[in-house]
Amino acid sequence: MWLVVGLGNPGKEYANHRHNAGFMVVEELASKLGADAFRSKFNGEWTRGAPKTGEECVLLKPQTFMNLSGQSAQPAAAFFKVAPANVLVVHDELDIPFGEVRLKQGGGHAGHNGLRSLIERFGTNEFARLRVGIGRPPAGFRGEVADYVLQPFSSDERISLPDILKRAVDSVLDVLARGLGPATNKLHASLPKPK
Repeated sequence: MWLVVGLGNPGKEYANHRHNAGFMVVEELASKLGADAFRSKFNGEWTRGAPKTGEECVLLKPQTFMNLSGQSAQPAAAFFKVAPANVLVVHDELDIPFGEVRLKQGGGHAGHNGLRSLIERFGTNEFARLRVGIGRPPAGFRGEVADYVLQPFSSDERISLPDILKRAVDSVLDVLARGLGPATNKLHASLPKPK
């Protein structure tokens, strides 16, 4: 079994923010799997999904706010007896261009407070990540990086969002069906080559 954790902030005022890309992917995944409505537990909202091929998964959206995500994910993983290596965290990533989606196992938090909380609560960084690129703030952006991630996607970005969410969901389904390694190889083979 996998635990798929989408990171974001609860509340309608945050729903369309860049920092909520993880929630968006998990909600899209739940819809694709025909999962039951999300229920409240583990300081979060969760449901269960069974893909046509591959392992069953629990989908979780922590409701603790981003910087305390581990207080939801770690108890859920313990309850369902999911090892950290079978936890897939879906989150926004500043250091990946907007529109790109990448998989990886382990790594640091790179200043992402949701990942920092998960590493602290799990006591390891060896969980899988699906990173949804949001890019860095554009030249001339006034404010801190935190201001940028807590803004809605631009109108141009919103046009591309359905395709990005579909690719992210397809990648999660590939992980459930074939494992992280094969899914990573397939996804990264499709990325644009560096110039």
